Amino acid sequence: MHPAPSLIVFTTLSGLGFGLMVWLGLGVPPAAGWAAFAWCAIAIGCAAIGLLASTLHLGNPQRAWRALSQWRSSWLSREGVLAIATLLVFGLHALLWIFFGQRLAALGIVAAVLALATVVATAMIYAQLRTVPRWHMPETPVLFVLYALAGGALVAGQALAGLVLLVLLGGLQVLAWRRGASAYARSGSSMETATGLTRHGRVRLLEAPHTAPNYLMTEMVFVVGRRRAAALRRIGLALGVVVPAIVCLVALIVSLPPFLLALAALCHLAGVAAMRWLFYAEAEHLVGLYYGRRPADRTAA
Repeated sequence: MHPAPSLIVFTTLSGLGFGLMVWLGLGVPPAAGWAAFAWCAIAIGCAAIGLLASTLHLGNPQRAWRALSQWRSSWLSREGVLAIATLLVFGLHALLWIFFGQRLAALGIVAAVLALATVVATAMIYAQLRTVPRWHMPETPVLFVLYALAGGALVAGQALAGLVLLVLLGGLQVLAWRRGASAYARSGSSMETATGLTRHGRVRLLEAPHTAPNYLMTEMVFVVGRRRAAALRRIGLALGVVVPAIVCLVALIVSLPPFLLALAALCHLAGVAAMRWLFYAEAEHLVGLYYGRRPADRTAA
């Protein structure tokens, strides 16, 4: 699928923001005054920027509020409702914490649970789609949660938690890439099943459905070369997992200046953005079958 910049910004920043809210809601790290203000501002700012970026991908952004009415059946709507509830509850928690010095544990836990639920809802928007086999895997929501919690731990200065989460994240991401490579084949979909001509054996298109590119071809049928994907995977893992994990490990052994963990968090954010680009670019939508696009065609170098 087409890796739209708005969706990359959305999933990268909102995940970091809500992940940080989870840690702050649970009382980590212990802080007050300007330090508390800075952490809360980062959490709310990243989440808000990410959510605003997501509206740019809508056909009519001014009508985004209407998506909230379908929460009974739509994960997108549930995400919107949960995001608003999280920002309101966490905002109240932040106000009491910063200006009155009252860090209410119960209110913080509610905010943390809502933030985590928002991340899960975001992940389920993709994980529920049977039409994109690479996303329709149990690893997808777990990865979204690990990305959020690992990024939040780095920003909150939690070296041990960050190290553990980064190791889990790196291992699961590699596993997801390997399983995702065969997800399309496991789905059983092909040009024969798409056209209903299975009994006639292998089929091919006589002519293309369109003489010019259309919306489906632009958004749903995206080609990424194997070499480019492999390079981005290495860059994403190095920046998003390896370098921050090394910084966290060193921080557990010797005392490091706080700005180094902040740099590790920025490095992680850059790596996540690269892996988010791949998340969309490598997604093979079944609609491509109607345009003669078999899985091997979409990953060819």
